Amino acid sequence: MHNPLRSEAEMFRVVVVVGVAAIPVIVLGLAIGPAAGAIVLGVELGIGIGLIWRDTRGREPHVAEVADAPDSVHRILVVANETVVGRALLDEIKRHQKGGRNEIFVVVPAMTSSRLELLASDVDGAIDEARRRLDRSLAAMRAAGLNASGQVGDHHDPNAAIEDALREFAADEVIISTHPPERSKWLEQGVVDRAEEDLPVPVTHVVVDLEAEGVAADPA
Repeated sequence: MHNPLRSEAEMFRVVVVVGVAAIPVIVLGLAIGPAAGAIVLGVELGIGIGLIWRDTRGREPHVAEVADAPDSVHRILVVANETVVGRALLDEIKRHQKGGRNEIFVVVPAMTSSRLELLASDVDGAIDEARRRLDRSLAAMRAAGLNASGQVGDHHDPNAAIEDALREFAADEVIISTHPPERSKWLEQGVVDRAEEDLPVPVTHVVVDLEAEGVAADPA
């Protein structure tokens, strides 16, 4: 069963909706009387329960589109944010190399530091940070002899960024890199689970502990 409050973003949305829904209840209660406020509250509760029940039924089956590959090149799509600079991710990519030609395409979604920044479309800082991390990661991959390129994801949602990339890059598999579970917002949001459900190619999840590696996520 899907938990409708499984992420910080969804909890934020619920708080906003509850706050907005309380306004007409208070206004009618003061203007007309408690009975009118109670009626509106009952209607809102009914709608809310219906929406929650719908969400707990889970998402409709969905299969992402993947571009066609006319050759025998083995292509790996890598998706990461802060952990894109981790050594554990680089080692995992090396293990997934096949004999013959290999191509790696790295996508770093531009993730805002807060929900308010996202709602205000204040994403310039997030894009700049993602670009710095991507450049650092590609430099390390190329130094290790990997045929790697990449881009900053246009979408703040990691799963949407994955699907956008797959429409252009004919990946044979996807590697998703996250922080350890106790520090990973992506795992909290179910990013890996959704990818495993929606993608028609194998998905590998690698945990990168930057603190254990002594690696700075975004050096000046």
